[in-house]
Amino acid sequence: MTKYEIILYWSNEDQVFIAEVPELPGCMAHGDTHEAALTNVKEAIELWIDTAKEFGDPVPEPKGRRLMLA
Repeated sequence: MTKYEIILYWSNEDQVFIAEVPELPGCMAHGDTHEAALTNVKEAIELWIDTAKEFGDPVPEPKGRRLMLA
């Protein structure tokens, strides 16, 4: 599996952990524990990539370093 940066945080509003993949627009998942959120987002990454390939959309290469966010 390719290595994309995952941002994991707690959502007070939803009362779950959220895992986002900034390099794959719209790719995110949630879980009751941080382990569950990470497991779910790994599956979401695979589905995101499979769907992009199916429709001929580009799949970004992982940057391999921490993203800089302002």
